[in-house]
Order: sequence, then C-alpha cells, then structure tokens
Amino acid sequence: MKIIVCVKQVPDTSGKVAVNPDGTLNRASMPTITNPDDMNAVEAALTLKDNTGAEVVVVTMGPPPAEGMLRELLAMGADRAVLVSGREFGGSDTYATSQILAAAIKKIGLDKDDVIFCGRQAIDGDTAQVGPQIAEKLEIPQVSYAADIKKDGNSITVKRMLEDGFMEIKVQTPCLVTCIKELNEPRYMSIGGIMEAYSKEMQVFDYETLKDDPLIDPTTIGLKGSPTNIFKSFTPPQKGAGMMLEGADKNTCAKLAGILAEKHII
Repeated sequence: MKIIVCVKQVPDTSGKVAVNPDGTLNRASMPTITNPDDMNAVEAALTLKDNTGAEVVVVTMGPPPAEGMLRELLAMGADRAVLVSGREFGGSDTYATSQILAAAIKKIGLDKDDVIFCGRQAIDGDTAQVGPQIAEKLEIPQVSYAADIKKDGNSITVKRMLEDGFMEIKVQTPCLVTCIKELNEPRYMSIGGIMEAYSKEMQVFDYETLKDDPLIDPTTIGLKGSPTNIFKSFTPPQKGAGMMLEGADKNTCAKLAGILAEKHII
C-alpha cells in the first residue's frame, strides 16, 4: 500500500502580503510555512504507516526551495518525496495545479490499494478545490473534510465533518481524502528522522518529465492556462481594541443593551 500526500508551501499570512504587478503573490519576499491542513494530512498518512507498514510519498508543486519543506516531512517519517517544479508551471490556479499534480501522481504510480491525502484547503487561497479536482482528473472517488480515517483491506472508512454533525462514508481504494485540523495533532520531527532525511529519495519532476501526459497541455497549465486569477490581494486592516464594559450587574446589562440598540444590532 502506498499513501501519496499532496502538500503545499505557503506564505506566512500572519505578516504583510506582497503582490506582483500581474496580481500573483510575491512569494519570494515572504517567509513560508507548510500549509497547516496539509500537516494533518501528513500525520494521517504517517499514522496509517505505523499501523499498516504503508509507504508514504509526499509531493508538492513549487520552486526549488520547496525541497527544504519536503526534507522536513521526510524527517517526520515520510519515505520519499517528489518536487514538481518548472517555470512552465508558475502562476497556475487551482485548475492548472490539479492538472499538474494529477499528472505527477500518475507518474509516481497509483495502484488499486493506494490512497491520496490532501489538506482541506491552503491558507493562501482558501478554495478547497485542488484535492477534489485531482480526484476528478484521476477518475477516482473522493471524500472531503475527514475527521477520522480507518483503513480496512481495499476500503477506507471516513468520518466526514458536516456543519451540524458527521457522516460516515466507506469508499473503495484508490481514493482521495481531504483532511481537517480536527483529525489529529501533527507529530514533531525526531532526531533520528532529521539525520535520515537527506539519505531518503528526492525526485524532481519538471515539465520535460511530465509533458507526455495528456493532462500537461500548455494551454491549461501555468499562468496563461489558468482560467482564474487574483483581482486584488491585500493585508486587511487591524481591528480596534473595542469597548470593554466592567461589572456583571443589571446596570451593565442595561448599558450593553442600550449600545447594541443604538447600533441597530438589536
């Protein structure tokens, strides 16, 4: 069994967001982190590896420096890594990104008992589209918003979080599952894992590697092949300190009610 985990290196959005003239994020000018939801997907894969002995392959699309992120995931316990990188892929939106990642997964190999894990969404786009789009392009079943995952033979049972409860879904492999933060708590790198990380396999898939796949069409990848683009990106202004009312008596409650009524909130 093989578990392929799609991860993304994203800008640390706690700081100032920089934007290029063409509307894309200026990632080079901002510190980067591993997308938080993707870390839960990695932990889910490593937990299944601990229980079943599965192989864990982490894959990302990004510039060459993303290798550092992949090395950290290898130090956590992943077995090998694939960096999908090429100028032809730059500026891809979710549609183009899913085309490229689906082609990369086909190149890695997807057998009948394999599983693909993705994070629910990335903090730089918040679309939650890439995972499901990968599944559609690979023509495999998908389950999103996984809060619990169990593997039983050639099927996966997923506890899927809804707004008002949960739904339990059993799906045949190969399949794709998107993971949420409630699923688990990602582990730390171990000392032994850090020492082994640079001896593990790291492959690079560039345009030449993937160009023979039907999904890699120059008209549907990269910035020019992306049907959507960023209209505007900015750092939202910080909110004020707000008004604090002290006391827990009737007068304080009456004062609060008066303020809310004045603002037409009640």
